[in-house]
Amino acid sequence: MTDRREFLLGTGALAAAGLMLGQAGRPAPDSAKKIRLGVVGGGFGTQFYFNEHPNCQVTAVTDLRADRRQKLRDTYRCDTAYDSLEEMLRREKNLDAVAIFSGAVDHCRHVEAVMRRGLHVLSAVPACFTLEEAARLKEIKEKTGLRYMMAETSCYRPGCIYARNLFRQGGFGEIFYSELAYYHDRGELDELIADKRSRFYEPDGRRSWRWGLPPLHYPTHCLGFVVGVTGERVKSVSALGWGSKHPYLSENPYRNPFWNESALMETNRGHMVRCNVFWLVGEDGERAQWYGEKGTLYMANGGLHGDVWRERMAKARPLAYPNYLEDPMLPPSMRHGSGHGGSHAFLAAEFINALVEDREPVINVYEALAMTAPGIVGHQSALKNGERLKVPSFDPA
Repeated sequence: MTDRREFLLGTGALAAAGLMLGQAGRPAPDSAKKIRLGVVGGGFGTQFYFNEHPNCQVTAVTDLRADRRQKLRDTYRCDTAYDSLEEMLRREKNLDAVAIFSGAVDHCRHVEAVMRRGLHVLSAVPACFTLEEAARLKEIKEKTGLRYMMAETSCYRPGCIYARNLFRQGGFGEIFYSELAYYHDRGELDELIADKRSRFYEPDGRRSWRWGLPPLHYPTHCLGFVVGVTGERVKSVSALGWGSKHPYLSENPYRNPFWNESALMETNRGHMVRCNVFWLVGEDGERAQWYGEKGTLYMANGGLHGDVWRERMAKARPLAYPNYLEDPMLPPSMRHGSGHGGSHAFLAAEFINALVEDREPVINVYEALAMTAPGIVGHQSALKNGERLKVPSFDPA
């Protein structure tokens, strides 16, 4: 006889979680409209697949470095390249939108420049670096009425898609606690100083924006697993940090003394969130664990265990996610593997789909700031030895 719990795992909310709402999003539009896109940043910006979307044409690319400009031209088969974003915005007339993959500290400034030109924008994470920037970003989006989307990869990892659908089906019940982690080890500390070819240095030998970056200023790979699943907002945070003696911590423009930061957050629904961002750790990757009234979902921890569902008063069961690459939100030409757990193709498709349909993207400015602002406040808390601080809301009034 089939065990009842086994039956429920196969045909109940767990199974439905893989099929709900076309799995990951609304179907790709049936339209001949073309979005003329500019792409900024020949590092990360080459890892998306805009040119494979039937409703998109990459008409211009730009990077400050000639080698990266060439990579963009080769990737998107685009002959129109500019030396800077400013030059592209000044001279290029055939644009509807711009995808920004510049250095993180420049995101808000570049988004503002693009929107002032009257263009829609996709921005890499994080959305901004200060609460003042967050307020400006919200203001310019609302003032212009243009579309803004943040390319948060966690929202389209298979585990997050599954958790989001399972939550909407009621499979968790109430999620009262989540554990979120983004681990990105900086490597051998002596080499961190010596290797001038690494991404912690510019070609001229200057240290890049990554040198000394406060961990919680890069929180979205964690908070995408909450905001992108339940839609909750973080209303307060208490955080601690840990550091050691190293030039990375004593000689950085952020005055950041921490390798690693851990935050305990409270949501607007009275739930608990633990958020870890570590730069010096024997771990790697982004993952989450969601604890609900009915059960707990564990995303895979490489080398330790796979994806697991554990129902209350039952044994843990391994999960096999559906093939989300078959999702109708992806045009057939984009149904292939991509970076950050397959998320890049979904992010590119969602941005173009939203512009073709003239709607707000799923990760709009309000979702983006809900994923970004708690980390900014969390770092302030860590500098104050864990003082609990309120997180301002950037949702519509």
